[in-house]
Amino acid sequence: MNPLFAVLLGIVQGLTEFLPISSTAHLTLTGKLLGLVDPRNPGIWTAFIAVMQLGTLGAVLLYFWRDITNMALALLKDVRTNGGGEGFRGYSRDSRLALLIVLGTIPVGTVGLGLHKIIEGSLTKNLIVISASLFVLALLLWLAERIAKHQKTFEHLTWVDALIIGFAQAMALIPGSSRSGTTMTAGLFVGLTRNAAARFSFLLSVPAVFASGLYELWKIDTRVFDLGIESLIIATGVSAITGYVAIAWLLRYLMKHTTMVFVWYRILLAAFLILLIQLGAIEP
Repeated sequence: MNPLFAVLLGIVQGLTEFLPISSTAHLTLTGKLLGLVDPRNPGIWTAFIAVMQLGTLGAVLLYFWRDITNMALALLKDVRTNGGGEGFRGYSRDSRLALLIVLGTIPVGTVGLGLHKIIEGSLTKNLIVISASLFVLALLLWLAERIAKHQKTFEHLTWVDALIIGFAQAMALIPGSSRSGTTMTAGLFVGLTRNAAARFSFLLSVPAVFASGLYELWKIDTRVFDLGIESLIIATGVSAITGYVAIAWLLRYLMKHTTMVFVWYRILLAAFLILLIQLGAIEP
């Protein structure tokens, strides 16, 4: 792989992983246009993307390192003291948030393991499937913006809210849905403010992306290195930098704006992909 292609992929991954516009859609489109996706061996591209996601995981860990550290220390303290003798009710805000993240991760872990063969197959690289997912999630995000109350913060999150958002994250295994898109949309539906929905979405992604990246590294198809190990390292590093920038920008943006710009972007991207397919400019 050309190093410039690796830089481009890293930029695409970093920017689109955290914006609710689907990194899979953008990476698959970019990979196909650059001739990097082998339809005979789609698992190679899946592995490349999963390992590259470790870069954006690094971005989340760096941006939220204080929050993550506080949650871990608070949970250890509360578990040791059994919540001050009051059980779960006695747990602090940070330790409760940590437990809710663990709870919200269960659905995606269960579905991911059960459907890993489909996830790694050619269906998840199909641009028609991706286009449909882009459009459907755009409608759901629009609906969430229309009916959401935007009142809840982390202090008001319940275990039911965490499970709903967790199941939404599992739906992100459908290509084109977007992990941040599905979880932010679910967060709005349960009443979170836009900023809180985005922050919980990013924190919830940590265990899933970490597990996914390690799983791909553990069983990695050595043919992925045909794309170039140097390119994989470059793409991962660049995705970490651009991912950090994307997180910081989105959280500031959502403090004063709605997510409607992403709704329209998803619709336009879905229409563009269908147009390319219809014109024969790209294989679905």
